Amino acid sequence: MQAMEISRSGLDVEWRRMEIIAQNLANIGSSRAADGTLYRELHLVSGPRTGFAGYLKSGTAAASDLSGVAVYGIEAGDAPPRLAHEPGSPQADADGNVAYPAIDTAGQMTLMMKTERAYEANIVALNAARQMYAKALEIGRRS
Repeated sequence: MQAMEISRSGLDVEWRRMEIIAQNLANIGSSRAADGTLYRELHLVSGPRTGFAGYLKSGTAAASDLSGVAVYGIEAGDAPPRLAHEPGSPQADADGNVAYPAIDTAGQMTLMMKTERAYEANIVALNAARQMYAKALEIGRRS
């Protein structure tokens, strides 16, 4: 796989991760999801498209054998809900508590910054590869 395609796969994964983070942050104050159940914090599961261990075992892996990254799925968190005492709410239980998703705002913001940096790094790598290919074409035209 070419360097630009690998960077592109990284951009796709990080973009999807940013969408999940935004969805989590948007639902911090939601007591119920669209289907009536409690919203759960979502986590993007991603990794290499092919197993890295195979490259290490063979000892003959070339850069052209690399295939980028992919999204494996989205998992819901298993943290217990955060309860808020709101007896006047229509969502309140018999004790007057409303269940909200247990989403760590600081953790989500930290993950957002980390995701942004990874996205930027993929853009830099993509541009570097583009410049190298352009330079190679220029050298090829001279000869």
